[in-house]
Amino acid sequence: MTRKGDSSSELVANATRIGEDVAELAAADVDRRARFPVESLEAMRDAEMLSALVPRALGGIEASYLETAEAVVALGRHCASTAMVYAMHQIQVACLVRHGRNDRLRDFQEELVARQPLIASATTEAGVGGDVRTSLCGLERQDGRFRLEKNAPVISYGEQADAVLATARRTVDSPPSDQALVLCVKPDFKLERQSEWDTLGFRGTCSPGFVLEATGGEECILDDSFADIANRTMLPVSHILWSSVWLGLASAAVDKAGSFVRKEARKKPGTTPPTAIRLAELSALYRQMAELVLGAARHFDEVFDDPETLGSMGFAIAMNGLKVSASTLVVDVVGHAMTVCGMAGYREDSPFSMGRLIRDAHGAALMISNDRINANTAQMLLVHRGD
Repeated sequence: MTRKGDSSSELVANATRIGEDVAELAAADVDRRARFPVESLEAMRDAEMLSALVPRALGGIEASYLETAEAVVALGRHCASTAMVYAMHQIQVACLVRHGRNDRLRDFQEELVARQPLIASATTEAGVGGDVRTSLCGLERQDGRFRLEKNAPVISYGEQADAVLATARRTVDSPPSDQALVLCVKPDFKLERQSEWDTLGFRGTCSPGFVLEATGGEECILDDSFADIANRTMLPVSHILWSSVWLGLASAAVDKAGSFVRKEARKKPGTTPPTAIRLAELSALYRQMAELVLGAARHFDEVFDDPETLGSMGFAIAMNGLKVSASTLVVDVVGHAMTVCGMAGYREDSPFSMGRLIRDAHGAALMISNDRINANTAQMLLVHRGD
């Protein structure tokens, strides 16, 4: 089965409108104050964008991953923090849609459509060195309920979230690699802040560390193991939608560079500015990135229900390559765009300023370190015999 969607869908149209009319107007303030883009979230809620991936049978529109990626790009063109929040939320929804099959989790998907709650993620944990496939905390189970306490060094937009999907050992006696993913829903969880969020870029994601304490019914534990959830859904969707955020960033840089060159051309009608050649080079680099990212989203739709492909080493290597390549290309694109604009791109008080875009772009390689991903890919390549 192929997950189908129309790339000119209402979802993409709404994302484009909200990006232009809401996110763009607030982006500078969101960045300057490192505040959550609340106005963009409310606009997305009003447009029922938070439930885009929910199946039609449960009231959603069952958007394709290509459509969702294009919506992320449209938001990222105006505010990378808004786009990243939307992308991370949809990663959690994707996990629920594929792996949350019991009545409680299906009911929550219907709540997504009706109430548009925002879902955060708690997959990192203090003491495991950034390895999301290892948990120290475990689910304490008794009388059909669970209790969880987790020290998470990062929970993006945790204070704004209505629910959190958290990893933990399946029981307190399980080994660190035997993990479950559990849905924690307000008011049955609380967060105690452990750090602040003052970064170069993606400042509006508001991602400090917290101690998460949660309780709930065991039916809030997703049906499949976290290993399966990560391989089939979380990691590929993360790499596709994160890369879509970076493609939106790159789009913004190319737009500014194009506007700058056209302005220079108007000063001397009938001549071609020297910067036009650099713009042509920039356009080619951007198209390479766009094909990489949107091609990956299109391919994921095609293999969405093919467990053999999704579980293959070749697919994992390709998804790792997507993340590393896109996070490298976005820095190259934005850097080339600033070269096109010259001092106008370097100045913070210029309409062609690349400052925020450059700061955001350099965060891409750090979201699950490229070094960690390359090391993982290197291990797989030692035994992989495919193309």
